[in-house]
Amino acid sequence: MSGESDQTRGSEEAIRESGDGIRGAALGSAPVPLSVLDLVTVGAGHTASGAVRTAVDIARTAERRGFHRYWVAEHHSMPGVASSSPAVLLAHLAAHTERIRLGSGGVMLPNHAPLVIAEQFGTLEAMAPGRVDLGLGRAPGTDGATAAALRRTERLNEGADDFPQQLAELTRFLDDSFPDGHPYAKIHAVPGPVQATSPGGVQSAHRPPLWLLGSSGFSAQLAGSLGLPFAFAHHFSAANTVPALDLYRASFRPSEVLSEPYALIGVAALAAEEEQEARRQVLTGALSMVRLRTGRPGLVPSPEEAEAYRFNELERGFVDSWLANVVHGTPDAVRQGLDELAKRTGADELMITANAHGGAARLRSYELIADAYGLPRG
Repeated sequence: MSGESDQTRGSEEAIRESGDGIRGAALGSAPVPLSVLDLVTVGAGHTASGAVRTAVDIARTAERRGFHRYWVAEHHSMPGVASSSPAVLLAHLAAHTERIRLGSGGVMLPNHAPLVIAEQFGTLEAMAPGRVDLGLGRAPGTDGATAAALRRTERLNEGADDFPQQLAELTRFLDDSFPDGHPYAKIHAVPGPVQATSPGGVQSAHRPPLWLLGSSGFSAQLAGSLGLPFAFAHHFSAANTVPALDLYRASFRPSEVLSEPYALIGVAALAAEEEQEARRQVLTGALSMVRLRTGRPGLVPSPEEAEAYRFNELERGFVDSWLANVVHGTPDAVRQGLDELAKRTGADELMITANAHGGAARLRSYELIADAYGLPRG
């Protein structure tokens, strides 16, 4: 009986601390709340098991240092990214954390039946009450052939074009709100609200807040029109950040979820004690992207491999452009870069992704950034 009471009390505290489950609090001298996006990268010479252990370490570090949330992103057929199953990863992370919000940044809705996503995230909500975010994207998170294998269809545009309808269906499953006469009216996502209305039911009606993700204007406008929070992928679509956020704010209509816009941006950032070391680390991510963009995805190369690689002229141009949008250097330099980005974009939250070959460098980066802003040491 006492265990049940403790669990209920912990759930209530988590929901209360998270407020509406969306807005965070800026701690220390940070201009806005800081969060973490983890791709659960696998470096050359390392294993997926090691990458998952590092993910746990990063989530715990983020929780201890006062980062607001930790998200993982759905990717497929990429040897260097071990986050193909966000719900599975989040279940594991929920068992190893206590307070930090956990979520998907995101689940690619066209890859899945809405009922399946509602069941998965209803289960996660039962595991970590009041701590789960459901971020949704409409891209496949992979190449066309892999997307066809995932969706069992070669009409890939169909999923993206149907995104608003899929989103509406998912929302109905999460809220258990199909109207009478609808073909799905007697179908319920469990765990979910139907358990509260069943005889003897005591299930909380709270469910994970929905976020829309995007790298262009489509999801920005849709999120605004629905009054949902919006997450923009600045880390790989920097040129579109300000226009997309402007469109989101201009399109925003107040809803039961939000009375005013709330937008976070994903930011690639890595700090090290020395500027040269930070450059060595982020170059590994740049080489990974070169290989991915040229159809040669692989494990994240070591700093030594990246330094020894001879980029051709076209590749060098891509790398220079890529690194220009990665905030890297000493902790002070990274803090200044993040401050400037928050001011320039007006983002309500910065979600930092640290891409490097080894887990130690990524963990150290989050600690250094937290120190630079005077975040609590936990």
